[in-house]
Parts: sequence; C-alpha cells; structure tokens
Amino acid sequence: TLRKPISQSSMADWASKNLNMHTQGIFRRRISVSNMLSWNGGSIKKPMLITSNRAIKKEACEMFKLVQSYMGDRQTRMDQNHVALVTVTKCWSTQGLRDELYIQLIRQTTDNTCYRSLAWGWELMAISLAFFSPSPKFQSYLEGYIYRHLDSDENIAQRIKELVDLKNKKNSKSRKKRKQNTEDEGLPISTYAKYCYRKLQKVAVTGGKKGLRKPTVEEITHARNAILTPSLFGSSLEEIMLRQQDMYPSNKLPWVQTQLSQQVLALGGEQTEGIFRIPGDIDEVNALKLQVDQWRIPSSLSDPNVPASLLKLWYRELEEPVIPQQFYKECISNYENPDAAVAVVQLLPELNRLVLCYLIHFLQVFAQPSNVGRTKMDVNNLAMVMAPNCLRCQSDDPRVIFENTRKEMSFLRMLIVHLDTSFIKGLV
Repeated sequence: TLRKPISQSSMADWASKNLNMHTQGIFRRRISVSNMLSWNGGSIKKPMLITSNRAIKKEACEMFKLVQSYMGDRQTRMDQNHVALVTVTKCWSTQGLRDELYIQLIRQTTDNTCYRSLAWGWELMAISLAFFSPSPKFQSYLEGYIYRHLDSDENIAQRIKELVDLKNKKNSKSRKKRKQNTEDEGLPISTYAKYCYRKLQKVAVTGGKKGLRKPTVEEITHARNAILTPSLFGSSLEEIMLRQQDMYPSNKLPWVQTQLSQQVLALGGEQTEGIFRIPGDIDEVNALKLQVDQWRIPSSLSDPNVPASLLKLWYRELEEPVIPQQFYKECISNYENPDAAVAVVQLLPELNRLVLCYLIHFLQVFAQPSNVGRTKMDVNNLAMVMAPNCLRCQSDDPRVIFENTRKEMSFLRMLIVHLDTSFIKGLV
C-alpha cells in the first residue's frame, strides 16, 4: 500500500534548510531553490547539500559530472555501465555521498527537456537504489519526489513541450541550442517511478548491498534489467510463477525454492552444524543471488550455508509472506493447538499452501533425530530461525512484537511436528 508522502510545502521547507545555496554572476547572487532543483547543463562548484566534510565537497562536484555523463548531457569516453559503476561504488563506499547523488538526480530529472536524458536519470536512480538507501533524514523527501511521478507521463510530456517552446522563443536568434527530444524514447517515466518507489521502501528496511566486495559491472547490469524484469527476490509468488511459465511450464512450485532447497541437501546441509543459524559468506551469497536471478545454479558451490542463507532471504523478501497477512491472527491464535494449526494451512490459497508444505517437508528432514545430533538444530531452533521468514507481524509496538514472536515460533513448530507433507515428495 502506498503511504501518503510528505506535502509539497514540507519538501520545500526541507530543501530551504538543507540545500547548499549556489550563487551566480559577478555579484554572486544566490540562485533560487527552484533553480537549484532544475536541470543544469553546466558543472557545479560545490555540493548541493550542506556538508562540512572536505572530501565530500570535492567528490560531489566530480559526481555531478558522472551523473551528466550517464544521462548523455556530458561527453565521456566511458560507457554507461562503467559510469554507473564508478558512481555507485563512490556512494556505496562513502555514506556521505548517497543523499548528494539522489538530490543531484532529482535536480537533473526536473525540467529536463530531453526525454532520453530524463529517462537515463531515472534509470540511474533505480540502479542506485539497488545498492544503498538514502539517509533516514532524506528518505521522506526522495519518497515524496518519486511519488509525484507515479502517474505523471502526460504532465511530463506537457511540461517538456512548454519548456521547449519557451526556450525556442528565447534562443530564436541563437544557433547554439541543446538538441531537443520530446518524443517518448524508451520506457515511460512512471515505470521508473513505480519501480523506484517499491525499491525505496525495501532498501530503507534491508539497507542495500552488504559484504566487503565492491559493486561489479554484472550487478549494475542486473540492477538495470530488474526495472523491466522483476527479480526472483522481492516479487510475489504469483509473479514468480508467471515468470517461470516459459521455462518450466509444468512446475507447481517456484524453481528458486526447489533448486536452493535441493542444493542445501546436495551439499550435506542436513549434516552441517548450525545450518540456517550460521550465515553463509555474504559476498558468496550475493554472487549466488545474481546467478539464481539468471536461472543458473553454479556447480562450484561447496558450503551449504550459502544456499541456505539465500533460501532464507528468498522467503523473507517475498512481497507477501508465504502465509498471507489475512491468516496471521489465526496462526498466532492457534499456536498451541496442533489440529487448528494444520487446519489453517488447508485454508491458504493453493500456491501458498504448496510452497509452505514444501518448506515444512524440507524442515522435517532436518528435524529427524539422526540429523539433529549433527546440526544441533532441533525443531525449536528450526522454528526460531524460519518463523520470521514465513509470518510478518504488522505491529510497531515492541511488546506486541516480542509476544507474537514466541507465538509465531510455536505455530511453525506445530507444523513441523504435526503437518503431513508426504504428498509433496517428488513435486517440483
């Protein structure tokens, strides 16, 4: 659901307090906030946001050139992928540059009369949101800006036309004009905005790319492709099944779920101490996620904790949890009643029921006494690590969350012990 964003006046108030007001001309007159936040074809001599950090001050001006290069407004010898990689790596490595990049992109996608440049600016914003979030202080402003573009295609086309007409009148005697392009080239801006809005909600919670390895060109390409081709992570179960229709038309379960589960077992996960509790190497998990999103499972995997960590991530990032929200209260109300807990499963939509039963069947393998001796992960431990990936408490009250966490674990434990999942054998 879309939250109501901050008002236009609140955004203007934030800008007036946080923008590092630029000056122009020999009298160094301060330019207005609206000019500060409108497309600029030249360079900037200081950051757009107030900062006392000298390194940030220098990097911000260089980054503005990179933004212009990516958007095609400045000539460069680097290709777009490399420009994006350099830009994203700077911000991923230096937290203080992240808000600066987002405000620069807001500027360069406002009153931009070249549609192609405008689209590339939004594309760079979408790519950036795959790697890092804005600061909490800036998030509401960025969210408000994106929100106002969710259904703005007609307004944008009209605005470009008005600006072009105005510019043509002013420049009627001048030969030097910026090449205008008002035709829709590429995706509608609302497509980028909708993707960015969803991505912002997610990255604000998850915190973006983790690990020690810097971003790669492959990750940049993947982030760009995700705008049109949704990832297998963070989508709904229905979307995932729709995407795999061409490749695996007869599959009843998500390919990603069955493949990662089988990998954990193939690598001896049921005999590995701390499986599901000990995380796999984060950089290896990131690399595997990239491969899985291209429908590939590498043969070089050796640590079962890597596919196990990615499998948990897949469940956790589902757009709607495996057990949909409308069944949440029923689950935590029946956390001590085996028959009632099993009955809830039968009420789930067919796809959710199959996915949950596959997961429970998978966990029942690890709950066998012969495996628990090796893994040190009994049914209570398994329920503890997996319950947060299947059920989501919507309350903000810490006491409610704490109390419900116990009930969520107990409910999942009931399923692992009592749910008959024999029918799932051999199902893919």
